[in-house]
Amino acid sequence: MNDLVFRPIAEGERRAVHRLLAEALHASPPDDKGWELVGPSFPADRTLAAFDGDAPVGMASSFATAIAVPGGKTLPAAAVDGVAVRADHTRRGVVTTLLSEQLRDCVRRGDLIATLHASEATIYGRFGYGAATTGQNLRIVTARAALRPEVPVTGRVRLLDPAEAVGRVPELYRRLGLTRPGMIQRPELWWPAYHDRLVRDGGGDHRVAVHIGPDGENGYAVFRTTDQRTPDDPGRGALLEVRDLHAADLGAAAGLWRFLLGLDLVAEVSAPMRPADEPLRALVTDARAVQVTGMEDHIWVRLLDAGAALAARTYREAPAVVLGLEDRLLPENTGSYRITADGATRTDAPAQLRVDAEVLAMLYLGEWRASTLAAAGRVAVVDPAALPDADELFRADVRPWCGTYF
Repeated sequence: MNDLVFRPIAEGERRAVHRLLAEALHASPPDDKGWELVGPSFPADRTLAAFDGDAPVGMASSFATAIAVPGGKTLPAAAVDGVAVRADHTRRGVVTTLLSEQLRDCVRRGDLIATLHASEATIYGRFGYGAATTGQNLRIVTARAALRPEVPVTGRVRLLDPAEAVGRVPELYRRLGLTRPGMIQRPELWWPAYHDRLVRDGGGDHRVAVHIGPDGENGYAVFRTTDQRTPDDPGRGALLEVRDLHAADLGAAAGLWRFLLGLDLVAEVSAPMRPADEPLRALVTDARAVQVTGMEDHIWVRLLDAGAALAARTYREAPAVVLGLEDRLLPENTGSYRITADGATRTDAPAQLRVDAEVLAMLYLGEWRASTLAAAGRVAVVDPAALPDADELFRADVRPWCGTYF
């Protein structure tokens, strides 16, 4: 690896580095028209790459955002949206160098947390990332999934044309707010590649429905339908895939689900990575029509400034717990933290529980219980009496969830 050069990329190198990312993910690089849409979401800033001569052979990129934490605060964060190594340069330490330098770069920029979607579950723990949220994949048989008559109707649903979908959904997402720990702000650069290209006129195959309540638009769904008919089954209904669904309250969410489940000629609805506690089964007449086909890790997080991040979230009422942290890559985080219902502070007191950076990230948003991780050997227990107190302190009011692809 001594012949490789690691550095931030220049503006003129963006497309070559993006091509590397696409090929590593076994996707086709965008053509010129596609690059016009994707390119704005892939700026040179915050992209590091490894170069073999003039050719990029590895990359790690992120964009600046903010993430919601328990208690409602939003913290400056880095959304890691691309990590890749060219096939002929793998297993040479390229990812280790890139991700280690990316962490230090994010700290210099003032980010308190980094977050990513893990393509492989065994890579990122050694860099201090922990699986911090869970999503459920739903498969819904529409013929049996009508909403119960007592579910209130709080508005109506309207389909947007492509221009409206591009122009209005970003503002609607912003107004709905970050209602769960783990949700992130979507900066302007996020929308071209992840939303606009899906719904644009003349090429996008997704549609957008908005829910309109007494005070205006208060929810939306991005979806597409896929024809499932075959010569042997010409009457088979379509599959509707939900890409993005957010609502201000349960009434708006129920209105959107009522619309999606009631579309003509649709046999099934697929809704991947929905909140683990979304109550759709309780809303329909036949709960068995809503099938959970899988549970998966959603976003992974990494505390970059453990002291500031721990102090920023709220905790539930319980006796204080002293948590000892060892952070190999960012040793300035290593130390003990006293967690109470009033907050978190550094302390010289002996640790009752000891964790590494990955396990702290798993605890941070409230998805995992300290006692569960201790039973799995992931938490070193000095004082067993501290486990139930840690469970209660870190418990969040709702299951954390992100709901944003990046």
